[in-house]
This record gives sequence, structure tokens and C-alpha cells, in this order.
Amino acid sequence: MPGTVAIIAGRGALPSHLARCLLAQGRRVVVAQMAGHPVDVSAELERIPFRIEKLGALFRALRAHDVREVVFAGAATRPRLEPAQFDFKTVTLAPRLWAALRAGDDGLLGTVLDIFEREGFSVLAAHDIARDLVPPAGVPTRATPSDADRRDAARAAVIVAALAAADVGQGAVVAQGVALAVEAVPGTDRMLAHVADVAGAFRPDPIGPRGVLFKGPKTGQDRRVDLPAIGPATFEGAVRAGLAGVVIEAGGVMLLDAPRALEVADAAGLFLWVRPAEPAP
Repeated sequence: MPGTVAIIAGRGALPSHLARCLLAQGRRVVVAQMAGHPVDVSAELERIPFRIEKLGALFRALRAHDVREVVFAGAATRPRLEPAQFDFKTVTLAPRLWAALRAGDDGLLGTVLDIFEREGFSVLAAHDIARDLVPPAGVPTRATPSDADRRDAARAAVIVAALAAADVGQGAVVAQGVALAVEAVPGTDRMLAHVADVAGAFRPDPIGPRGVLFKGPKTGQDRRVDLPAIGPATFEGAVRAGLAGVVIEAGGVMLLDAPRALEVADAAGLFLWVRPAEPAP
């Protein structure tokens, strides 16, 4: 019989969605919850609280629950390590952890994946557990992108590809060819709020095309973890930012709570364009 799957959980709706999918597939599930990161999952699910300084204790707890596979899901803030709290396992890993924390997101996450795999755990991808999370190419909303929106999306895709080279961000907002904002550590919601409060005033033509949010994975990233995601809150933020729509790369972005997200988009007259991936110029 397959072993237990541990969801290494962060904030947001993804951990709960994956738990439901795994249980429907007849899998046993536990939730590993890092200190300081509350998670929104069923109270009936068994939880393993842990601190990043106590990785040895975490690995022992996972094995005690017959965990053989793990999936990373949800948003998390970079931890601030307290060396005085390290257990022996974390002491042995400390040089790698310190170096990874000074790297970009891909460098940090790649180190974390390697540590878990070296401990004998297989790392699953969220979108392989719940294949409904990645929508097919097309426009599932009533509104559709204009030619200007498509040009802005192409420009934003180039910007995100450039950010990927520096291991920074997975999103950008472009209006009339002008980059109004790019995504960094604070995330998509903060970026959209910045456009709503500040950057939106810098559109060249105040009554011209309103612009788009583009989200896509970084080139070469390990898609088992940190695959970008959007959901209802993304469209709510796009409405406040005065955008025409949201564009995501087909096969590379998860859509959480799709019925509600599309409902928000349609009510506001926004489009969602799941744009086929295009080779870098």
C-alpha cells in the first residue's frame, strides 16, 4: 500500500485543495506546518508542527507517519534562522541553508528539494496531484483580449523572461507597452495594489488601453515547486488596478478556485487569456 503523502503547507487555498484531491484518490495525508505559518486546511487532518531549525525532528516525524512522498504547497515567507535552536541535522545542513537563503527563490527551493530527496522522500508536483489546476489554452471568460492587450501580454512575457534570468519574480503589469510594475518578494497582490495606488497613473494615455497582468513560470525552474498560481483575489486585484485582463502561460500557471475566479472576472468585464507558451526571442 502506498505510504502517506505529507503536504508541506503554506498560506492560501492550495494545501486544502491538494488534501481533498489526495483523499479522493485514497491516499493518506498529513500536513506539515511550519511555525509562524498558519494554514487553512481541515481540522480533521493530522498535523506535524515543525521549525526549520529542527529538520532532524521533522524528518523523524515524517518517517514515523510512513511518509514517502511530499508536496510543497502554498505561500511562505523566507524563514529567519535561529542558530541556537539548531538540532544536529540542521547543524550539518547549515552551510547549505545559509547559502540558499542568500540566493534567489529558485536557488533556495532547489536546495530544499535536494535536502528532502537526499533524506529519501520523493517530491510530487501539485499540478500532477490535481490536474484540474492547470487550465488549457484559450479564453474561458466572456471578455476577450484586444489586439492592444495581446501586444501588452507579449511585452510582459518578455519582461518576465528577463526577470527569470535573475531569479526574480513571475509576473509583470504592462499597459500601452509600458511596464507599470514587476513582481518581487512581496508577491502578486502587492504588485497589483501598487498599480492601483501609484503606478496606474503612469499610463501614457489615461483613456487608452488599460493593460494586463501576465504570469508565467521562470525559465528552467523546477516545476514541482513554486509554480505560479492565480485565483479570485488576483482578479479582484486586477479590477482595483484598472486592468483589462489577466494573461497566464498555458501549462505553467495554476488557477485556484476556477469557478469563483471566472465569476469575478466576468462580473467585472475582465478577460482571462491562457496564452500558449512562445519561444524566447
